[in-house]
Amino acid sequence: MSDDSRPSPASTRTAAVIPAAGRGVRLGPGAPKALRALGGTPMLIHAVRAMAASRAVSLVVVVAPPDGAAEVKSLLDAHALPERTDFLVVPGGDSRQESVKLGLDALPPEYDIVLVHDAARPLVPVDTVDAVIEAVRDGAPAVVPALPLADTVKQVEPAGTPGDPEPVVATPDRSRLRAVQTPQGFDRATLGRAHETVTDDVTDDASMVEQLGARVVVVPGHEEAFKVTRPLDLVLAEAVLARRRLNDGF
Repeated sequence: MSDDSRPSPASTRTAAVIPAAGRGVRLGPGAPKALRALGGTPMLIHAVRAMAASRAVSLVVVVAPPDGAAEVKSLLDAHALPERTDFLVVPGGDSRQESVKLGLDALPPEYDIVLVHDAARPLVPVDTVDAVIEAVRDGAPAVVPALPLADTVKQVEPAGTPGDPEPVVATPDRSRLRAVQTPQGFDRATLGRAHETVTDDVTDDASMVEQLGARVVVVPGHEEAFKVTRPLDLVLAEAVLARRRLNDGF
């Protein structure tokens, strides 16, 4: 969709797609990562609430494991969610990319802006969600929230055997690097075109849009939008949630 044909901000409708079909092996055996409890509530529910917290988001599509759509639907039905937001559960595919495409295919035609959000980022603040949506409304085809890197980064020649020393090839200028988070926001037509034409295995949807040659911009992310991947991340997420409940009555 070209900028001159983009709907006005007043007429745009925003949906969020949450791919939640992965197993999350780095958190160890047991339930899929998205269904792990955080503060007594599955991470997926926290992620859904985080998207629905934005008044601009009127539909949240959860992409469930291929054989787990009924379970995820029951999970959503069992938890209090904002009544002003619609929720839809669809079965996912074998890869994240395929699951996002299935979520996109399930969107009604009236949605012009699409957020894609990791279920494993359960604590993203609503201000970050709104900033992404606003940047898409202002004309960016693709928007990613991101943070500056705190650590020096080394580019290495990967070792043939895990654990072996790895030669350093270069030290990138970290002032030009950003650690990308979600939700990533897109003009729907642009994201749809990316999923129809890009077949490479990518780690995020913005990379697909980059391959189209479309403009991708960064807005400030938030330190609480971190990804819960390892057991220590879950400890940090519990601490953040406990502080929110203490300070904000969250």
